[in-house]
Amino acid sequence: MSNSYAQAVLRTTDVAETLRVAGQLLDLADTGELEVDFEARVSTTRELERLSGVMPNADWWSYGADRHGSSRNGDSPSECLPIIMSRWCMAQEAVAAFLTVVGNVPAMVRWDFSGWPEAPEVGLGPGGTRGAYVTVCVNARDLYLEEPAPDHTVYVHVKQVEAQRAAWLAARVGLEVIGELQMAPL
Repeated sequence: MSNSYAQAVLRTTDVAETLRVAGQLLDLADTGELEVDFEARVSTTRELERLSGVMPNADWWSYGADRHGSSRNGDSPSECLPIIMSRWCMAQEAVAAFLTVVGNVPAMVRWDFSGWPEAPEVGLGPGGTRGAYVTVCVNARDLYLEEPAPDHTVYVHVKQVEAQRAAWLAARVGLEVIGELQMAPL
Protein backbone atom coordinates (compact mmCIF):
# COMPACT_ATOMS: atom_id res chain seq x y z
CA MET A 1 0.00 0.00 0.00
CA SER A 2 1.28 3.49 -0.75
CA ASN A 3 0.16 6.95 0.16
CA SER A 4 -2.14 9.02 -1.97
CA TYR A 5 -1.61 12.71 -2.53
CA ALA A 6 -4.34 15.18 -1.70
CA GLN A 7 -5.19 18.68 -2.75
CA ALA A 8 -7.78 20.93 -1.18
CA VAL A 9 -10.57 22.13 -3.47
CA LEU A 10 -12.90 23.87 -0.99
CA ARG A 11 -12.63 25.55 2.41
CA THR A 12 -15.83 26.77 4.06
CA THR A 13 -17.57 27.14 7.42
CA ASP A 14 -20.62 25.30 6.01
CA VAL A 15 -20.51 21.54 6.63
CA ALA A 16 -23.48 21.03 4.31
CA GLU A 17 -21.50 22.69 1.51
CA THR A 18 -18.58 20.32 2.06
CA LEU A 19 -20.93 17.35 1.78
CA ARG A 20 -22.53 18.78 -1.36
CA VAL A 21 -19.13 19.17 -3.04
CA ALA A 22 -17.97 15.74 -1.82
CA GLY A 23 -21.16 14.31 -3.36
CA GLN A 24 -20.46 16.02 -6.68
CA LEU A 25 -16.94 14.57 -6.71
CA LEU A 26 -18.25 11.11 -5.84
CA ASP A 27 -20.73 11.41 -8.73
CA LEU A 28 -17.68 11.61 -11.02
CA ALA A 29 -16.02 8.55 -9.50
CA ASP A 30 -16.48 4.83 -9.96
CA THR A 31 -18.17 4.09 -6.64
CA GLY A 32 -19.11 0.50 -7.43
CA GLU A 33 -17.08 -0.41 -4.35
CA LEU A 34 -17.46 2.39 -1.81
CA GLU A 35 -16.20 2.45 1.77
CA VAL A 36 -16.31 5.33 4.22
CA ASP A 37 -13.72 5.84 6.95
CA PHE A 38 -14.02 8.12 9.99
CA GLU A 39 -11.34 9.59 12.20
CA ALA A 40 -11.51 12.07 15.09
CA ARG A 41 -9.11 13.65 17.57
CA VAL A 42 -10.88 13.25 20.90
CA SER A 43 -9.87 15.27 23.97
CA THR A 44 -12.66 14.87 26.53
CA THR A 45 -14.75 12.06 27.97
CA ARG A 46 -17.89 13.81 26.70
CA GLU A 47 -16.52 13.77 23.13
CA LEU A 48 -15.49 10.14 23.58
CA GLU A 49 -19.00 9.15 24.68
CA ARG A 50 -20.65 10.97 21.75
CA LEU A 51 -18.31 9.54 19.12
CA SER A 52 -18.30 6.00 20.51
CA GLY A 53 -22.01 5.82 19.71
CA VAL A 54 -21.43 6.41 15.98
CA MET A 55 -18.03 4.70 15.75
CA PRO A 56 -18.68 1.32 17.38
CA ASN A 57 -15.60 -0.83 17.88
CA ALA A 58 -13.32 2.01 16.79
CA ASP A 59 -9.59 1.57 16.93
CA TRP A 60 -7.85 4.28 18.92
CA TRP A 61 -4.41 5.32 20.06
CA SER A 62 -3.04 8.01 22.33
CA TYR A 63 -2.33 11.33 20.68
CA GLY A 64 0.77 13.30 21.52
CA ALA A 65 4.38 12.77 22.50
CA ASP A 66 5.16 10.27 25.24
CA ARG A 67 1.67 8.73 25.17
CA HIS A 68 1.27 4.98 24.80
CA GLY A 69 -2.34 3.79 25.22
CA SER A 70 -4.29 2.05 22.46
CA SER A 71 -7.23 -0.22 21.72
CA ARG A 72 -4.75 -2.81 20.52
CA ASN A 73 -3.28 -2.98 24.07
CA GLY A 74 -6.73 -3.23 25.66
CA ASP A 75 -6.32 0.10 27.45
CA SER A 76 -9.25 2.27 28.52
CA PRO A 77 -9.62 5.19 26.08
CA SER A 78 -11.01 7.52 28.77
CA GLU A 79 -7.79 7.07 30.74
CA CYS A 80 -5.57 7.86 27.75
CA LEU A 81 -7.06 11.12 26.43
CA PRO A 82 -6.35 12.79 24.09
CA ILE A 83 -6.74 10.03 21.52
CA ILE A 84 -7.28 9.51 17.82
CA MET A 85 -10.32 7.33 17.07
CA SER A 86 -10.53 5.59 13.71
CA ARG A 87 -13.27 3.45 12.17
CA TRP A 88 -12.94 1.97 8.68
CA CYS A 89 -15.49 0.56 6.26
CA MET A 90 -18.56 2.35 7.55
CA ALA A 91 -21.73 2.70 5.49
CA GLN A 92 -22.37 5.88 3.52
CA GLU A 93 -25.53 6.34 5.60
CA ALA A 94 -23.41 6.80 8.76
CA VAL A 95 -21.82 10.06 7.55
CA ALA A 96 -24.67 12.36 8.65
CA ALA A 97 -24.82 10.84 12.15
CA PHE A 98 -21.04 11.11 12.51
CA LEU A 99 -20.97 14.77 11.47
CA THR A 100 -23.91 15.55 13.76
CA VAL A 101 -22.11 14.32 16.90
CA VAL A 102 -18.65 15.65 15.99
CA GLY A 103 -19.40 19.14 17.27
CA ASN A 104 -16.10 21.06 17.40
CA VAL A 105 -13.90 17.95 17.37
CA PRO A 106 -11.28 17.87 14.59
CA ALA A 107 -12.47 14.98 12.43
CA MET A 108 -12.49 13.57 8.92
CA VAL A 109 -14.65 11.50 6.63
CA ARG A 110 -12.87 9.73 3.78
CA TRP A 111 -14.65 8.02 0.90
CA ASP A 112 -12.60 5.21 -0.67
CA PHE A 113 -13.76 3.95 -4.06
CA SER A 114 -12.76 2.11 -7.21
CA GLY A 115 -11.27 4.95 -9.25
CA TRP A 116 -11.44 8.31 -10.94
CA PRO A 117 -12.74 8.72 -14.49
CA GLU A 118 -10.65 9.26 -17.58
CA ALA A 119 -9.39 12.85 -17.84
CA PRO A 120 -8.57 13.18 -21.56
CA GLU A 121 -8.10 16.96 -21.37
CA VAL A 122 -5.00 16.41 -19.23
CA GLY A 123 -3.90 13.17 -20.92
CA LEU A 124 -4.98 10.74 -18.19
CA GLY A 125 -6.83 7.47 -18.50
CA PRO A 126 -9.09 6.14 -15.77
CA GLY A 127 -7.50 6.20 -12.31
CA GLY A 128 -7.36 3.02 -10.26
CA THR A 129 -8.05 2.46 -6.57
CA ARG A 130 -4.69 3.82 -5.42
CA GLY A 131 -5.21 7.53 -4.94
CA ALA A 132 -8.98 7.43 -5.38
CA TYR A 133 -10.42 9.20 -2.34
CA VAL A 134 -12.40 12.24 -1.30
CA THR A 135 -11.84 13.55 2.22
CA VAL A 136 -13.77 16.13 4.22
CA CYS A 137 -11.88 17.46 7.24
CA VAL A 138 -14.08 19.29 9.73
CA ASN A 139 -12.71 21.65 12.35
CA ALA A 140 -9.18 21.06 11.03
CA ARG A 141 -6.98 22.60 8.35
CA ASP A 142 -4.98 19.46 7.62
CA LEU A 143 -5.45 15.79 6.82
CA TYR A 144 -3.67 14.76 10.02
CA LEU A 145 -6.17 16.69 12.22
CA GLU A 146 -3.34 18.55 13.91
CA GLU A 147 -4.36 22.12 13.01
CA PRO A 148 -7.74 22.93 14.61
CA ALA A 149 -9.76 25.43 12.58
CA PRO A 150 -13.20 27.03 12.55
CA ASP A 151 -13.76 25.81 8.99
CA HIS A 152 -13.86 22.62 6.96
CA THR A 153 -11.92 21.46 3.89
CA VAL A 154 -12.68 19.11 0.99
CA TYR A 155 -9.71 17.25 -0.52
CA VAL A 156 -9.39 15.14 -3.64
CA HIS A 157 -6.77 12.40 -3.60
CA VAL A 158 -4.82 11.35 -6.65
CA LYS A 159 -1.64 9.49 -7.52
CA GLN A 160 1.39 11.76 -7.26
CA VAL A 161 2.30 11.13 -10.91
CA GLU A 162 -1.25 12.20 -11.87
CA ALA A 163 -1.26 15.45 -9.88
CA GLN A 164 -3.00 17.33 -12.71
CA ARG A 165 -6.07 15.14 -12.10
CA ALA A 166 -6.78 17.14 -8.90
CA ALA A 167 -7.22 20.43 -10.79
CA TRP A 168 -9.21 18.63 -13.48
CA LEU A 169 -11.58 17.17 -10.85
CA ALA A 170 -11.95 20.53 -9.11
CA ALA A 171 -12.88 22.17 -12.42
CA ARG A 172 -15.55 19.49 -13.04
CA VAL A 173 -17.40 20.73 -9.93
CA GLY A 174 -16.79 24.45 -10.58
CA LEU A 175 -13.84 24.87 -8.20
CA GLU A 176 -10.08 25.31 -8.28
CA VAL A 177 -7.38 23.61 -6.25
CA ILE A 178 -6.20 25.37 -3.09
CA GLY A 179 -2.59 25.18 -1.97
CA GLU A 180 -0.09 22.47 -2.74
CA LEU A 181 -0.47 18.77 -3.35
CA GLN A 182 0.43 16.98 -0.11
CA MET A 183 1.08 13.41 0.98
CA ALA A 184 -1.95 11.98 2.73
CA PRO A 185 -1.93 9.62 5.69
CA LEU A 186 -2.47 5.95 4.93
